[in-house]
Amino acid sequence: MRASLIQIAVDPDEPVDARRARVAELVRAESGHADLVVLPELWTVGAFASDLFAAESEPLNGPTHAAMAAAARDAGVWLHAGSFVEAEGGALYNTSLVLSPDGELAASYRKIHRFGFDKGEAVMMAAGEDLVTVDLPHLTLGVGTCYDLRFPELFRGLVDAGAQAFVLPAGWPAARLAHWTLLARARAVENQAYVLACGTAGTHAGVEQAGHSVVVDPWGEVLAEAGPGEETLRVVLDPQKVTTVRDQFPALKDRVLGVATPRRARA
Repeated sequence: MRASLIQIAVDPDEPVDARRARVAELVRAESGHADLVVLPELWTVGAFASDLFAAESEPLNGPTHAAMAAAARDAGVWLHAGSFVEAEGGALYNTSLVLSPDGELAASYRKIHRFGFDKGEAVMMAAGEDLVTVDLPHLTLGVGTCYDLRFPELFRGLVDAGAQAFVLPAGWPAARLAHWTLLARARAVENQAYVLACGTAGTHAGVEQAGHSVVVDPWGEVLAEAGPGEETLRVVLDPQKVTTVRDQFPALKDRVLGVATPRRARA
């Protein structure tokens, strides 16, 4: 399986509509190069530009969905369209879309772990509740977003749901770049799964972004890593490698906590 991670630079002087059109063309450019294309978190507005979240919010079937569905269809690729600010029922969500090569919506995921502690996303957006997996022809994807990377229990749940690879769009700050690469490798090693982590470049609301999108294999080896600026990272994945690693080193079969049925203590 050929995968392309498009590390988008979010320039505050670039209008959102112009960025949608530009990113759609970047997706179309991957026709013939990729089976799966991945975009970053909140690339329409900027992950730290919380003052713009409400103004740039849109329904699930809004302009970002429409533009990305058309791009996926034109390119003939599976597209994880990153995430955008979804407005629904008076609430805002950090929502990801996965689109099929026909441009159909295969899945949507509302980010469960919201970043910011007592400000920004953490107070402005509602939390998602559902774990999401998507069956591609040769690989089952588990979906997470940015801050989710710090919560291993989410990825264990995705493994239990059949995930063989994790797709993680992000707007990760440069100040914590070391954590980004460390955690991506940790999630790959402990779950014996591919990790495709696609970050933004540029500066959002004064916060420099890490870039350094990375693809890690089920043994924890980095297959490809981007630099700090806008670029497209291309890599070839071997779906069979997940099965091979899990068979040769069957650590997942030795799980106890979170798997075993609790026993009642004797009185």
